[in-house]
Amino acid sequence: MDNYHYISTDVLSLEQLQEITTQNKTLALSEEAKVNIQKCREYLDKKMQSHDKPIYGINTGFGSLCNVIISNENLSQLQENLVKSHACGIGEEVPQEIVKIMLLLKIQSLSYGFSGVQLITVERLIDFYNNDILPVIYTQGSLGASGDLAPLAHLSLPLLGEGEVYFKRQKVQSKDVLDQFGWSPIVLQSKEGLALLNGTQFMSAYGAHILIKATKYSYLADLIGTISLEGFDGRQEPFNELIHFIRPHKGQIVTANRVNNFLDGSQIIAQEKAHVQDPYSFRCIPQVHGASKDAIDYVKKVFKTEINSVTDNPNIFIESDQIISGGNFHGQPLAISLDFLAIALSELGSISERRTYQLISGLRNLPAFLVDNPGLNSGFMIPQYTAASIASQNKQLAAPASIDSIVSSNGQEDHVSMGANAATKALRVMDNLERILAIELMNASQAIEFRRPLQSSEFIEMFLKSYRAEVPFVKEDRILHYDIVKTVDFLNSFQIEEELFN
Repeated sequence: MDNYHYISTDVLSLEQLQEITTQNKTLALSEEAKVNIQKCREYLDKKMQSHDKPIYGINTGFGSLCNVIISNENLSQLQENLVKSHACGIGEEVPQEIVKIMLLLKIQSLSYGFSGVQLITVERLIDFYNNDILPVIYTQGSLGASGDLAPLAHLSLPLLGEGEVYFKRQKVQSKDVLDQFGWSPIVLQSKEGLALLNGTQFMSAYGAHILIKATKYSYLADLIGTISLEGFDGRQEPFNELIHFIRPHKGQIVTANRVNNFLDGSQIIAQEKAHVQDPYSFRCIPQVHGASKDAIDYVKKVFKTEINSVTDNPNIFIESDQIISGGNFHGQPLAISLDFLAIALSELGSISERRTYQLISGLRNLPAFLVDNPGLNSGFMIPQYTAASIASQNKQLAAPASIDSIVSSNGQEDHVSMGANAATKALRVMDNLERILAIELMNASQAIEFRRPLQSSEFIEMFLKSYRAEVPFVKEDRILHYDIVKTVDFLNSFQIEEELFN
């Protein structure tokens, strides 16, 4: 039973989310979740038998059509029409690892028993998750209010035997996969389509995915920055804890302490220095990296709340006998946080590129462009161009999406979060940071070779030995594109300790 994760009212952490997805745990509903779902559905069915007044999205049209009353015999068709009509996403496909998180988070949200869905509907979503049946979803189409309507419509289409899915690494028609498993399409009942489409699971899944990766690359930024410090023959005094205790931002203290641990036992850092100070990109690593850490920690808190929330509309409250239409689908908390996260990650890339620039500048007894016989060899001249280009793109992508809004649905939905756009561009910033840090590692590891026979710390030397097994020292010019790709792959494969998520 160790490979099962039971969906319940227990708080789901980002660390657990990562464990569930990376260890391919099988999902199952707890008995508590089953009861919550069934009680809510039974309440709604009884309510609709005796209730003839309009209830938004249950016996009315949607959006600005909220005043159009729908007869009871058409309630199922209303929900099916909703899913089909809203499946108008376009653009690039959402990465499959994010689609899988979307499925998990939609199941989690529906399991609390405030949404009125059928048990069979949630169980079918679990079947999709457990069998790696991943709906084809597109990145463009959500305004991040009324929830992620278009992406979640595409997530829901396969329940009806519509749309496409990836199954066994092939894109196939959903109907064919349902036939293969002997499953009949779900017949949606009142409110179900709205419960499936209203929600923030597109934004939430992107955010969770980025945060898991950001935690790792915040650590790697510290490690690679420390290797650059060694390659640049930098000073250790700026990492003295006394400096940071009198300006006690948590991230700043954590960064300085981590760098000191990385440097423990290094001959390079211990040697006498000819210079009094280092440039800010080295000296201010604790302050800059620390600020990004604190931003990441804040965003984690927002997303931990979100992935443990009910975000569809209207919501059904059995104990108070109320069905209330509100706005929990509005993505503003996520949009602002995703913009903040993009800025924090962009800054890690910005300062990384500056360290790369310093390393190739022919300073501190390093050869120009970190290669013997410069002139005949261009060495690491142009990877810095690449890093600079990517860092500048990140600055452009870090312009906030959350300050934008546009009127939709005939003015009914007159303020939207644009959180979906914030999510997709935050992922691009994250992927770009990975490449910038890979380029810095290439340069830093090359620079350290010019400090021989002095050794860095045991930890850094072990890390570099593993890296050198993938990307050898550059003696003369070669095609560095392949080195960048191999370095990115090396960083991707690098494992960090679980406690970093705390």
